[in-house]
Amino acid sequence: MNISQQPAARPGARSTERSLARRAELIAIGRKLFADTSYDALSMDDIARQAHVAKGLIYYYFHSKRGYYLSIIQDSVAGLVAFAAGGVELPPAERVHRTVDGYLRYAEHNQAAYRTIVSGGVGFDAEVHAIRDGVREAIIETIAEGAYGTSDITPVARMGLLSWVCSVEGATLDWIGRPGLPRETVRELLVKTLGGALRAIEELDPAHPAPEPARRDS
Repeated sequence: MNISQQPAARPGARSTERSLARRAELIAIGRKLFADTSYDALSMDDIARQAHVAKGLIYYYFHSKRGYYLSIIQDSVAGLVAFAAGGVELPPAERVHRTVDGYLRYAEHNQAAYRTIVSGGVGFDAEVHAIRDGVREAIIETIAEGAYGTSDITPVARMGLLSWVCSVEGATLDWIGRPGLPRETVRELLVKTLGGALRAIEELDPAHPAPEPARRDS
C-alpha cells in the first residue's frame, strides 16, 4: 500500500491527540504560574489571563482550580518517578547510580515542579502530601530493587531507605537553590551516603545484606 492508499487518521483520534496536547500545554503553563505565585493568590481569572486562554477551557479540562493544581502535581510526580526508575536491565550498582543521577537531572531541569513535589504544595495540603509520599515510596522501591533485587523489604530496611530519601530531598533542594557543585559530585556524594545507609541496615537486619560496592566504601 502506498502513502496515498493508506487510511486517513480517524477524526476522533485527531481530536483526542489535540485534546491531550492542549491539556499538556496547560499543565506546563500551570507549573510556571504556581512556581512564582502561591495557590491562594492565583484566581482562575488570573490563571486564564496569564495563560492566554478562556477560563472555560481550564474548567473544561480540570473542572476547578483545585483540579488544575492537583493535575500539575500528579503530572510532575509521574515525570520524576519515570525519570528516576529506568534502567531495570542494569546490574544493581549501576542501577542505583542511574536512579540517583536521573533523580538529580529531573530536579535540575524541572526545578519548580520538584520544589512543589518535595515541599508538599502550598501550606499543609493532605492530598499533595499524599502524592509526595507516593513519590517517596516509589523511590524506595526503586532503590530496594537495585540494592536487594526486590521491593519486598522489612520495616527496618524501609525505614533506613526512607531516611536516606528524605536526606536526598533536602540536599537536592539546597543544590538547585545554590548551584555550584557539579551534578556528578552530588550524585557520588548521595550514592556514598546510600552506601552508609545500606551498611547500617545490614548491621540491624542481616537479612538485607549491603551490595558489594557499599561494603567497599567502608
